[in-house]
Amino acid sequence: MLTHVNDLQSDKDVREISLTGQVLLETPLLNKGSVFPEDERRVFHLLGLLPYHVAPVEEQLARTYENYCRENSDLGRYMYLASLHDRNEVLFYRLVLDHIREMSPIVYTPVVGLACQLYSHIYRRPRGVYLSYPYRDEIGTLLQNVTHDEVRVIVVTDGERILGLGDLGVGGMGIPVGKLALYTLCAGIHPAVTLPVVLDVGTDNHALLDDPLYLGWHHERVRGADYDAFIEAIVQAVQHRFPHVLLQWEDFAKGNARRLLERYRTQLCSFNDDIQGTGAVTLAGLLAAVGVTGSKLSEQRLVILGAGSAATGIAEQLVAALASEGITTAEAKRGIWLVDTQGLVHTGRRDLAVEKRAYAQPQERIAAWSVSPAEPIGLEEVVSQVHPTILIGTAACTDGFTEKIVREMAHHVEHPIIFPLSNPTSKCEARPEDVLTWTDGRALIATGSPFQDVTYQGRRHSIGQCNNMFIFPGVGLGVLASRAKRVTNEMFIAAAYALSEFSPARRDPTTSLYPRIEDVRVVSRSVARAVGLAAQQAGVAEQSSPEELERRITEQIWEPHYSRLILKKD
Repeated sequence: MLTHVNDLQSDKDVREISLTGQVLLETPLLNKGSVFPEDERRVFHLLGLLPYHVAPVEEQLARTYENYCRENSDLGRYMYLASLHDRNEVLFYRLVLDHIREMSPIVYTPVVGLACQLYSHIYRRPRGVYLSYPYRDEIGTLLQNVTHDEVRVIVVTDGERILGLGDLGVGGMGIPVGKLALYTLCAGIHPAVTLPVVLDVGTDNHALLDDPLYLGWHHERVRGADYDAFIEAIVQAVQHRFPHVLLQWEDFAKGNARRLLERYRTQLCSFNDDIQGTGAVTLAGLLAAVGVTGSKLSEQRLVILGAGSAATGIAEQLVAALASEGITTAEAKRGIWLVDTQGLVHTGRRDLAVEKRAYAQPQERIAAWSVSPAEPIGLEEVVSQVHPTILIGTAACTDGFTEKIVREMAHHVEHPIIFPLSNPTSKCEARPEDVLTWTDGRALIATGSPFQDVTYQGRRHSIGQCNNMFIFPGVGLGVLASRAKRVTNEMFIAAAYALSEFSPARRDPTTSLYPRIEDVRVVSRSVARAVGLAAQQAGVAEQSSPEELERRITEQIWEPHYSRLILKKD
């Protein structure tokens, strides 16, 4: 269960501040709204600026939730929570924690996708930093304008590949904002040490360029050497301004995502959640699923629809996990089949990017198939030939897992493991109720977006959400607590194994492969512990006793409560 204070007001936490009056009310991390007690109202010159009644925190929460419920659309609910976030951060985080199952899909996927698409039309108030290409010679100055010096976690995107929606330009800012909210909600990272960043390098989305309300730089995307120089300038400026920061690369297009990760992973404490986070959370679900089937990871045949950052990240994590079972890299890759828009990824193709070539199947393995290797080999043919035990979708291909494909898979496998992971919901490769019907209720399913439980032939099946929120917040907490200087693949493997231990399906196959969203803080703490120990073992973090690491983890976790305020003397 969630562990947070029972009361929003804490007299044990005292803060000395100099802000008063309207400025204090407009400072989100200090504003208490109607909960300000009378003595603080007098000291901080708030009398008359608030209604007379001093509200108990329970009343404030009830009123806020009541107003949230009045919104009649997901977008309206998103905008209401964004507005609350902007005016009272403590209340925002407490409200969402109390209703995390209901509200996390609003704060992040799938609703954040719609909010990003409409960003310039629903924009109310700036949050974070907009590093725009026309200011490329002033990046240091732009970062100096950030008023808080102790930034420890940055999430950055250039908006080119937002979820499965494509290039949304400056509208991509909704992703860093949402991800960092999850850092706080799921792992207790203090919001004051987080910073969302969008890199505005233009957009190739002509609908945005033609939109007079578009808030970004009205210019086609900068690419090539100019783009790389811009990224380099930003990395250097970030390291100078915030030398102890953890940077998360988010929603970069496949041509840049892995390239930037590989270039900077040894220079900067950073990771790419689309690659490593998705890989780890998927691996955790697969570990739980093979545990349910009574098989081993090394015995699986995996087909992935999609060959971008998420797909190669999953493959990379799987290969690393198999190494712990004594399986060689070459042997592990033989069981992984990727299918992109041009068909099966194999060595006979000449159009493969470097990251795809690493998982290209030898052409001789498909020589006896009924189709010519010179022609695109689609998912249907691959499934019929490979007889996969695991089918994963990361291609944002709506209904990509057809009835024929799923039934063919189920014909050869007792318990097919099927993960349609693409976000948002509209891009999902198959709906859970269809998958269960086509497999006679035998499939083990996880999805990228949240779905309701499904009843099949009188038996209720809980659909687990393969949600990165079970991984990246705990990774961040572990990095901060262990004072790690780098993020390694071993740290993500440790995170995956820690998460898999929380799978309810290990006890009942009809239940979710992933834990309840309500338990995410407990999960994140366990993930942080595993990540911290792995960082120490890899030699990238300060050595400490397990007890000291546990103490540091506890020290890092912020609970959303109001501090007792006292006036700072001149």
